[in-house]
Amino acid sequence: MKKKILNNINGFLKRIDIKKIRFNPKQYMKTNVLFFSFIATSMINVTLLRFITIKNFFELQPILGDLAFVIIIGAIGYLFKPNHQFKYFFTLAIIVTALCIINSMYYTNYLSFASVSLLATSFQIVDVGDAVVQNVMEIKDFCYLWQIFALFFINKTLKQKNYYEKAGKIEIGKLRAFNTLIVGGIIFAVFTTTLTSLDLGRLRKQWNREYIVSRFGIFAYQFNDIASSVSTQITPLFGYDNAAKEFREYYLEKSLVEKEDNQYTNIFKGKNVLFIHAESMQTFAMEASFNGEEVTPNLNRLAKEGMFFSNFYAQESVGTSSDSEFTLSSSLLPTSSGTVFVNYFDREYVTIQKLFRDQGYYTFSMHGNKCAFWNRNVVHDKLGYNRFYCYTNDYKIDEVIGLGLSDKSFFKQSVDKIKKVNDTYNNYYGTIIMLTNHTPFSDVKKMDDFPVDFKYEKVNEETGETEIISAPYMEGTMLGNYFKSVHYADQAIGQLINDLDDNGLLDNTVIVIYGDHDAKLKTREFLRYYNYDPYTDSVISKNDPTYKRMDSFDYELNRKVPFIIWTKDKQYNVKVDEVMGMYDILPTVGNMFGVKSDYALGNDMFSVQENIVVFPDGDWLTNKMYYNSQKEEGRLLDPNYSVSIEYIQKNIDYADKLISISDNIIIHDLIRKTKENAALMNGE
Repeated sequence: MKKKILNNINGFLKRIDIKKIRFNPKQYMKTNVLFFSFIATSMINVTLLRFITIKNFFELQPILGDLAFVIIIGAIGYLFKPNHQFKYFFTLAIIVTALCIINSMYYTNYLSFASVSLLATSFQIVDVGDAVVQNVMEIKDFCYLWQIFALFFINKTLKQKNYYEKAGKIEIGKLRAFNTLIVGGIIFAVFTTTLTSLDLGRLRKQWNREYIVSRFGIFAYQFNDIASSVSTQITPLFGYDNAAKEFREYYLEKSLVEKEDNQYTNIFKGKNVLFIHAESMQTFAMEASFNGEEVTPNLNRLAKEGMFFSNFYAQESVGTSSDSEFTLSSSLLPTSSGTVFVNYFDREYVTIQKLFRDQGYYTFSMHGNKCAFWNRNVVHDKLGYNRFYCYTNDYKIDEVIGLGLSDKSFFKQSVDKIKKVNDTYNNYYGTIIMLTNHTPFSDVKKMDDFPVDFKYEKVNEETGETEIISAPYMEGTMLGNYFKSVHYADQAIGQLINDLDDNGLLDNTVIVIYGDHDAKLKTREFLRYYNYDPYTDSVISKNDPTYKRMDSFDYELNRKVPFIIWTKDKQYNVKVDEVMGMYDILPTVGNMFGVKSDYALGNDMFSVQENIVVFPDGDWLTNKMYYNSQKEEGRLLDPNYSVSIEYIQKNIDYADKLISISDNIIIHDLIRKTKENAALMNGE
């Protein structure tokens, strides 16, 4: 085979007039202007993308990776005649520009990079258009457009100088393509020598997108993402044996160390339960107040009267609310490719809804948004809900705030439906999904006014009287509007609790409130909040000793959301400071009601000595430290603690295993196949 290839190359070279290919550097540069323009503009754009997102524009690895790619695809342009090459390079420039814009916008919102596997979820954007325009799109995301205009004007100039005619007389397209491919191949070979086994492992797993872009460059990431997206459709056919083996070993080992009952086992057995899905509710908002008024007085009261888990984190990925619903329901992690609600809804999962239904509970869910949003009209049935009440199917849309029916109207109408369920069935499990407190928080004028200014006393120098001065503080800011929106959501929750009580629905019911994810606010929104000087209406200087910075670790730790378990009798008044994740809800709440999943990845919070929260991107959190797998850096949460390298590596390995197990369950439909195999073994 090698001999045949060499013969073909030799034959090709013999047919070329050597006199024509004598290398002339000056002439070469003059007749390759368009090619070098494409290479230069593409490299500037992808370097700019890394500068705007992950800030590693001086790293050699991604530069080599991207350069090898653009040279190789640029080489193909030489297979076209010079007067047709512009169409090819201009098309590539449009693709490169679009790639940069999409990833820049995506990173702005999700702190990650876009994936082909998420195209199906992109249709959700149609229903949250305002959020995209106001919270996702920024001017910086369109700075990459210059490449298209630059190539257009370069081409116009080259035409005026008869560049293409001159190049056509000199250029031997196939030879230049061949030579350019060799150069690209050499650069690629040099690039591969810089990679480690860890790099290649992360590339294969794909869930740590920021790390891949920082090591391989954006082009290698996108091509690997396409391959990964295709493989998710193929691997169920080929990777089953290894996945099933890992799956069996993990749950066998887990079953051998199962915890015994604790003081909260079966405390709520036989009671009804209502989950309140609090949209974009963050714990820091519960700690905020303006001029002595709490932003969330109702949530604060419920937290004091019930079980409050103060270090609870959502573990959502790009599926945001739908990921949180899935993880709460199944105690599995969101998939690293696509979203379960859109891409893997047809698998079989053991869910908390099914476990309650098996105990004779009537299960239902309620939402004031469109029924098909996040495919809920299909997925909620798969999760185990008997009925899904939604939007115009079941609600009168009499007050719209933000994306749909206002929370107050939604709750008011929902209470009537819950009362009918209560009158019809012995026990019920319900999920009420809030909506109003959804980004971009721009509809605050329809809510009761909650001032987020700063009032202080000042003596009037002319009259000598004390005046109350109002400094703007957070008024007119995105974060200020978020506080107003949160206050409205808190009012709605307070109203719901009162209405349930007035209808006699709280005597035998447990209320569970959880924040589905953080508000997706940008770091800069917090700088004014924490560093405001009301007397000058400005942010204090960074050199001021009281200035509070917010780095990436501060931001991530601030993303925690509330989790509260409350009963009317206030019998269980506990504050839990241990870190907790969304996947711990099923084991924790399930133990209180006497239900259990054999496939839960999380832990019962009252049966674990030290918990670990694993995030879908490989980051993890314990009471001792937060570890960022992209940066391979950690932060100790208590300076009095120290951790060993072994401790960090153990948790890195644990996080990788959990993500792998969860992905295998989802992609290979392992729960269904395990049950089918067991049935065959039993002769059923």
